[in-house]
Amino acid sequence: MNVVVCVKQIPDPVAPGALDPGTNTLNRSGKLIMDDSDNYGVEMALQLAGGEGDEVTLVSMAPGGETSGLRTGLAMGAAKAILISDEALAGSDALGTAKVLAAAIARANPDLIVMATESTDGYTGTLPVQVAELMGLPSVTFAKAISIEGSTIKVERQTEAGFDEVVCPMPAVVTVTAGVVEPRYPSFKGIMAAKSKPVENLTVADLGLDASQVGSAGSGQEITDVSESEARGSGEIVVDEGDGAQRVVAFLEQLKVI
Repeated sequence: MNVVVCVKQIPDPVAPGALDPGTNTLNRSGKLIMDDSDNYGVEMALQLAGGEGDEVTLVSMAPGGETSGLRTGLAMGAAKAILISDEALAGSDALGTAKVLAAAIARANPDLIVMATESTDGYTGTLPVQVAELMGLPSVTFAKAISIEGSTIKVERQTEAGFDEVVCPMPAVVTVTAGVVEPRYPSFKGIMAAKSKPVENLTVADLGLDASQVGSAGSGQEITDVSESEARGSGEIVVDEGDGAQRVVAFLEQLKVI
């Protein structure tokens, strides 16, 4: 079984974020790391593809030929990776990114595609279902448990009331939630082995896509302005002089909470 995991490489959230002047998009020119939410997808894929002949392939889109985040997934145990890196991709929106990823994933001919529910630097949550739609595949979101029976996948889909049991044929796209599994730490042996694992580098032209479909040229959105979020004001201190409960109730009524 061949499992593909989409991995997003993002600027280290520990460092202060920076925007590219003129475009107001996140600066990704420095070293990138694997999005924390993708650790769960990689781990789930490694557990599902644990049989002889099974393989996990990572797919990522990043500028500057950056592979630092991919190497983390390879060190965890993935066999190989596909990286799409092209200057024409700068400014891509979610749909443009989905077109690129779908074309790259198709090259791997996977039985299952695993993704995080959403990235921690974008939070659109739309990319996985867009990829599924472009590839003509079923999608199951918010998976808290996954099992495979032959050519069928069974998913416990997390809901507010518990979970739904969803069954669908493979290939399919499945998004996993944080905590679905406990990601392993790359071992020293895995880190050293990751340095020699193959990473296929592709451009937009290699995928047969037109540059006008992706990047800022194909984006349906534009960031026109960025401003600082409003500072949180100081709270109101209520000194109970016998009427504390009534004042709290009045405050909650004012907020239309009760």
